[in-house]
Amino acid sequence: MSTLLDSAHDALFSDGEIIVSMAGGTEIRFPVAENPRLARGFSEQLNHIEIPPLGLHWPDLNEDLSIQGLLKRPRAISLIGSSPVF
Repeated sequence: MSTLLDSAHDALFSDGEIIVSMAGGTEIRFPVAENPRLARGFSEQLNHIEIPPLGLHWPDLNEDLSIQGLLKRPRAISLIGSSPVF
């Protein structure tokens, strides 16, 4: 089992994607269309993102995603910057 050492620093919704900036400099992008709950959200709901220690939470949409889970979905993720740290 790997341990996630990097954590989400910031997250936002832009142009149909959720963009997560990690503390270590990596950026994760994934389309909201890939997630049924997020796909039904409005911009205001999609931009209301809380960042608990291990993932992302959209309180208005009752959705939670873990960073480890996002990193396991290569087709839905674009990594920019340094490599992710596990």
